[in-house]
Amino acid sequence: MNWINQLIFGQGIGHSIFLLSVIIALGIKLGKIKIFGVSLGATFVLFVGIVLGHFGFKVNPEILSFFKIFGLILFVYAVGMQVGPGFFPSLKKGGLTMNALACLIIFLGVGIALAIHYIARLDIPVTVGILSGAVTNTPGLGAAQQAFTEVTGQSGSEIALGYAVAYPLGVVGIILSMIVIKHIFHINLNEESEKLKYDISENEKEAMHIALSVQNPAIFGKKIKEISKVLENCSFVISRIWRNGSDEEEMASCDSVLYKNDNIYIITTERDVAKIKSLIGTDSKIKKEEWLSPSHSPYVYRKVRVTKNGINGKSINEMKLRQLYGVTVTRISRSGIELVAANNLKLQMGDKLTVVGEKAAIEKVINILGDSARQLNTPNLIQIFMGIALGVILGSIPIPIPGIPQPVKLGLAGGPLVVAIIISSFGYKFHLITYATQSATLMIREIGITIFLACVGLGAGAGFVDTIVNKGGYLWVGYGFAITVLPLLITGFIARYFCKLNYFSILGLLSGSMTDPPALAYGNEVANGNDAPSIGYATVYPVTMFMRVLTAQLLILLFL
Repeated sequence: MNWINQLIFGQGIGHSIFLLSVIIALGIKLGKIKIFGVSLGATFVLFVGIVLGHFGFKVNPEILSFFKIFGLILFVYAVGMQVGPGFFPSLKKGGLTMNALACLIIFLGVGIALAIHYIARLDIPVTVGILSGAVTNTPGLGAAQQAFTEVTGQSGSEIALGYAVAYPLGVVGIILSMIVIKHIFHINLNEESEKLKYDISENEKEAMHIALSVQNPAIFGKKIKEISKVLENCSFVISRIWRNGSDEEEMASCDSVLYKNDNIYIITTERDVAKIKSLIGTDSKIKKEEWLSPSHSPYVYRKVRVTKNGINGKSINEMKLRQLYGVTVTRISRSGIELVAANNLKLQMGDKLTVVGEKAAIEKVINILGDSARQLNTPNLIQIFMGIALGVILGSIPIPIPGIPQPVKLGLAGGPLVVAIIISSFGYKFHLITYATQSATLMIREIGITIFLACVGLGAGAGFVDTIVNKGGYLWVGYGFAITVLPLLITGFIARYFCKLNYFSILGLLSGSMTDPPALAYGNEVANGNDAPSIGYATVYPVTMFMRVLTAQLLILLFL
């Protein structure tokens, strides 16, 4: 029975894989248990690792280090792929206020952590660990440990101890702050729902349908391309024309001429509706169902997915689908958002195009675009591992900064994160295939984070109880709670009193600034069906995640 002993208590690879698998499985199972309506999710893997580490279970240090770093890389790369498409748009217009407030929360938290560092005379690794746990940000923990290892050659287990102690009350503190803000401003949830107006710039691009009757004499006899020049700052596509007195509609083209009382079907944005109406005319009496009815129209519409590699990065204008096949692309669905099919809009793998035209022509377009679900479900491993390789290179480049004795590096957490954001944001411009199904990205992310947390827990477990009982670790709970709550209350007050943000948007801001899914789940429950918390969370999450990773590393490098 020696093999059983080696499997459970040995130091080999089989023992390592077995132990980590048990920790992850138990952690995920226990993490589903809700306490006062809140569950810790995958983070419970950390605490299972600590318990087993406390009772003497361990893994060969070199094997543990490899698993921990590789798990971290997988996690941050998947996070980068998720947040990348929304990272740069979140910095524009309406997102500026939300992201400025999120950065205020980050800097207040860092400031309070540094104050605790000097007043309580805590070591900076412990302080950074408490900070990462208090803001429930695991990538920050990973970045700090990686930076600590780069500088000292040690594992940084004290960082993990601080994280583990502060994390549970971090989750509670976020939700508590939301409740306190609600009571301070005597917020009525029903009134907030009625007053809610979305102010996210990306929503202005979402497609909507209108049918207008041509009534402006100034455009009688004008071609659509001439009208487009007048409305060059508007996003719209004229899809079909129903001539006055005709029983059938016809496809619109750039050379189609509009006459009095013609009815036209337009896809545009809410922002541009008023301008288009003022130029063209009044609402059409023809209902939407009649435009789409096969009995009235020789045309059909299909939703066709882009699944051929050669299409990735090409604009709609370059495809020349209208000129070659007589079909019109009216809108594009991308990441759950419907966009107007502007001529300069570049197509990406996985885009779903709404195409209108004759059935035979649409079949030809399908052959060109692909429309193969199987192709999309095939993972693009080349992009993933090339991106990771580039991320490791970028993270290893030393960046000298005056006043800092040690060159700053993005590290094995920051490098892959930055590369993933850049590739997922701009890869299509270089015909790189960046598409991955949501389930595939989520699988990579969860595998990475659970492996990382299991390794961190095992490494920290041996000294956890001693730290709490004999080294003042119980005080760390209070320090972490202060780092959690004070920045949220201060910024929440500013957001409501000075910026006049809707309470539901504030819920998204607070949970997104802490990158905390349980807090978002609470916000969505309070919002009772509206999407404002999720929109706020998505608006600040990309910038917050990047800043959390960066500040955690800088604190180690500057104050160690």
